[in-house]
Amino acid sequence: MVKVVGVRFKKAGKIYYFDPDEIELETGVNVIVETARGLEFGEVVVGPKVVPEEEVVQPLKKVIRRATEEDFEHLQENREKEERAFEIGLAKIAKHGLPMKLVDVEYTFDNAKIIFYFTADGRVDFRELVKDLAGVFKTRIELRQIGVRDEAKMIGGLGPCGRSLCCVTFLGDFEPVCIKMAKEQNLSLNPTKISGICGRLMCCLKFETELYREEKAREQEAQEEPEPKEEILVEEEVNESAAAEEEPKPKKKSRRRRRSRKKKKKSVKKES
Repeated sequence: MVKVVGVRFKKAGKIYYFDPDEIELETGVNVIVETARGLEFGEVVVGPKVVPEEEVVQPLKKVIRRATEEDFEHLQENREKEERAFEIGLAKIAKHGLPMKLVDVEYTFDNAKIIFYFTADGRVDFRELVKDLAGVFKTRIELRQIGVRDEAKMIGGLGPCGRSLCCVTFLGDFEPVCIKMAKEQNLSLNPTKISGICGRLMCCLKFETELYREEKAREQEAQEEPEPKEEILVEEEVNESAAAEEEPKPKKKSRRRRRSRKKKKKSVKKES
């Protein structure tokens, strides 16, 4: 068992485990942690807890310290630098005539690297662009191609429901969504009705899929269950009473036959 805290670096981003290293931490506290790409500024979203070693990605990095006022000032400076780097990146991409769309720019907390996020229809040869950007910023440059879902998550926006996108507000990971989920919920298969602003199937189709499947399974079980015996007995009694009502009644003898018999009897008496 290992003691860890969960740290998030972006809003609705992934949660990573770190070793608190005997530092008293609680949720909502900003910290400086050691990551694979250097020091990073994050927020504790999962308080100290003990988890099995199998759930932790080794090697487990440590929390360096709580964030100070200087760290907050440095973070704000990086945000201003990112805006300037974005404008320079747009100009350099246009200069080299590359078929790519710049989405975002990110400085690592220690300024050891600048990451340019972009989208493109296919592979792009950006080696000359990287050399040009490295000459301007005098630091390590990384160009990372992302998908349309990641683009929507970074830029943000409003969904068809009128609310902020789920991927921006609370979704940490993108889960697979298929057209079968829309069919199970009896939704219109019109692409404009079930697609998000990213052009892919809406992530919210996944939310109620399990509920629909459970309800469908319950309905099938209810249909397969045999009917109670009491109901069968009641039906048999009803059928017997109905059959009794349908039995033909004995026919009444006609008056003419009675009169003819009386006449015969009278004639026999007279003869005697």
